[in-house]
Amino acid sequence: MSHIISDEVRYRLLKYVDEHPDSSQRQVAQALGMSLGKANYCLRALMEKGFVKVRNFRNSSNKTAYVYVLTPQGIEAKVDMTYAFLRRKMAEYDALQKEIAQLTAEVTALDGQQPRSAG
Repeated sequence: MSHIISDEVRYRLLKYVDEHPDSSQRQVAQALGMSLGKANYCLRALMEKGFVKVRNFRNSSNKTAYVYVLTPQGIEAKVDMTYAFLRRKMAEYDALQKEIAQLTAEVTALDGQQPRSAG
């Protein structure tokens, strides 16, 4: 079975799992704003790629629970994705700064062309 998930979702999942390894799939889904089915699908994709391992344990209420653990490959992938995510966000930020400067210049030019009311 081949799973395809976006780089951003993969990054956010690896980051969340690393910081909250004992989260349930329901908690992962809620924290990342996705359906339970999508969380399950994405976690399986990360397991299939060898980025995440799942371990069973018994919690205090005698239910079997799971812990999601990043593998060494998962840690490396998380670092690589963090750099890529940061580069992409910085490029978006730079583009927004340029657009804001252009819009500000446009508004300033238009404001200078507006006739003032005689009062």
